[in-house]
Amino acid sequence: MPEGPEIRRVATRIHKVLAGREAEEVTFTQPAVVGFGPKLSGQQVEWVSSRGKALLTHFEGGLTVYSHNQLYGRWYVTRRDKPPKTNRTLRLAIHTQTHSALLYSASDIEVLNPEELPLQKYLVRLGPDALDDHVVWRDVLRRLEDSKFSGRSLAALYLDQGFVAGIGNYLRTEILFNAKVNPFDRPKDLSKKQKGELARNTIELTRQAYRTSGVTNPPGRVKKLQAQGLTRRRYRFLAFDREREPCYHCGDTIQRIEVSGRRIYLCGTCQPSLRHMPSKEPL
Repeated sequence: MPEGPEIRRVATRIHKVLAGREAEEVTFTQPAVVGFGPKLSGQQVEWVSSRGKALLTHFEGGLTVYSHNQLYGRWYVTRRDKPPKTNRTLRLAIHTQTHSALLYSASDIEVLNPEELPLQKYLVRLGPDALDDHVVWRDVLRRLEDSKFSGRSLAALYLDQGFVAGIGNYLRTEILFNAKVNPFDRPKDLSKKQKGELARNTIELTRQAYRTSGVTNPPGRVKKLQAQGLTRRRYRFLAFDREREPCYHCGDTIQRIEVSGRRIYLCGTCQPSLRHMPSKEPL
């Protein structure tokens, strides 16, 4: 499933071709929303953005199209009347005079008025979005110190969209690794300094992933690895997908563990558990 930075990049791309332009034709194919096509056709698109892993398309009449890709949804941006070659099922099409924004395979689509939008069942549960400009690292620090979150394992917390929105599996590994904290520890196990470092990495790495299309390694290291002939897959991440490779911090070997069917990569030397015991509590 795409994570927050990937969805925000899609939103930015769609915003560039739709915002400020008339949606000459809007088409939905799902019965629950098909009737909104004629209502939105002819309206101007005011903005396209994201919230967590959801994409929002706002029209001048006040309605907003909410969509969530889930596992299989995918947006395409094409020239008008030049659809992509795909076997996917079209769910939503927004056509301007020159371009089309096309959503395929997604099943979670709603059209909401201004009163309904903040109460939408996914959006209402979200924590602060690390990609929102007004969110700073101290906001994340306050979440880490909140009793609602401080007793949960970091492995679970960093996939909870109610904690911080937009973080998924690869960003979880990268944030915990770069902050040098163990996935099985809890915020209340960490020192103030460790929590501050974790909060900063939460903001910085998520925003870096947005700017770089998912590359979390620092630019200097990326250049060196590219000069060695490494592919994007090999220079992209700090720790994720680097099982049995050397840790960039200490040179020890990166390990892969499974937590509730989801993989995490870590360095046992740089990320020792403060609890000195395997976690037996539910994640």
